[in-house]
Amino acid sequence: MVSLETHLASVLRESGPLAPVTVPIEQGLGLRLAADIVAVHALPTVDNSAMDGYAVRRASVAGASPAAPVRLRVVADIPAGSGDDPALRDGECARIMTGAPVPSDADAIVPFEATTLGTDIATAAPEAIDVTNEPRPAAHIRRRGEDIEPGELVLPAGARLGARAVAAAIAAGATTAVVVPRPRVAVVSTGDELLPAGAPLTRGRIPDSNSPLLAGLVTEAGAELARVERAGDEPGPFIDALYALARDVDVVITTGGVSVGAFDVVRIALEERGVEFHKVAMQPGKPQGFGRLARSDGEGRSGPLMFCLPGNPVSVFVSFEAFVRPALRALAGEVGPAHIERVGIASEGWRCPPGRLQLMPVRTLGVDGNGRSAIAPATAGGSGSHLVARLARADALAIAPADAADVRVGDELTIWEVLP
Repeated sequence: MVSLETHLASVLRESGPLAPVTVPIEQGLGLRLAADIVAVHALPTVDNSAMDGYAVRRASVAGASPAAPVRLRVVADIPAGSGDDPALRDGECARIMTGAPVPSDADAIVPFEATTLGTDIATAAPEAIDVTNEPRPAAHIRRRGEDIEPGELVLPAGARLGARAVAAAIAAGATTAVVVPRPRVAVVSTGDELLPAGAPLTRGRIPDSNSPLLAGLVTEAGAELARVERAGDEPGPFIDALYALARDVDVVITTGGVSVGAFDVVRIALEERGVEFHKVAMQPGKPQGFGRLARSDGEGRSGPLMFCLPGNPVSVFVSFEAFVRPALRALAGEVGPAHIERVGIASEGWRCPPGRLQLMPVRTLGVDGNGRSAIAPATAGGSGSHLVARLARADALAIAPADAADVRVGDELTIWEVLP
């Protein structure tokens, strides 16, 4: 058997960032930049007003005070978005709104509150105003380029395009972004026993819960779910379906058929097509297959990454969290841990499998003053790979080391947070 760490290292060696693509900036939301974004124009683009008020020549209102207001004639009205640049002579001003370009002849803004009219504002500008406070130099003027100048860095390569980043890039004039795309993923559940949800159950048949489980996990991981298929246990039709999918996806995840059974179609069909199958020293999820699908003509391994997971639902879930989620993040250019790790304190004890790392689905029961979570198995059956009905109770995976015979009440364990 190989360790979880060894198998994960093999996965990550094949999971470098996908080739960058150029997309409209809004479509890059949530993706990682593969190239810097620099400002196309200055921000602000022109000197503009930071207040609703009046654009003035300071010399015209020198000495203004509540006791000795200075009267100015209003000769223009400038709303935000206006391209006007009215001339202002001594004793004149222009009413101006926040964000509007400041006239070239003005060198300060007098807020409405610094006039005898105050904020008693009509739609039409007044003919004259009385200024009650002398403004400081450049008062309430946002200077062109004080935020950023053309050519300056807005966002570096590697930054994630969140909502604020997209807004900043657009404000600075960017229309496109070079990004690492979301991995395109296909899911294939295998087994003659599988039925679609809602189909009448007959002896030996079961609902296919793995397909929706993986479809949801792929989407929650930020990848693009391209296809979901179901295949039987005949190698020929399985291979034909697989190569049809492989043309336009980056990753294929299969479930079932990876052990040593006579009808384990995935192992039978793929062990000569670029996929290596191992026993990983973990519970659940011991049988694993991974590789890059060989071309249909047998010339090289240029196809998608193949994750061949066991068929039991808890094994599927644990295997996804241990191997697939880290790979999807790496393909998308993400760095750092795939999970938030915390310390859990066992509030119940349980048995561990000898010689295998155990990933126990657990419920968190509260947090103590040191930030440690009390945990208990999500189901009384422990980490049994078939116990899907209560898997939804889990909000973490507790990691019990391979040399542990059991977990006792009060033991500290590393836990991975997972979405409920």
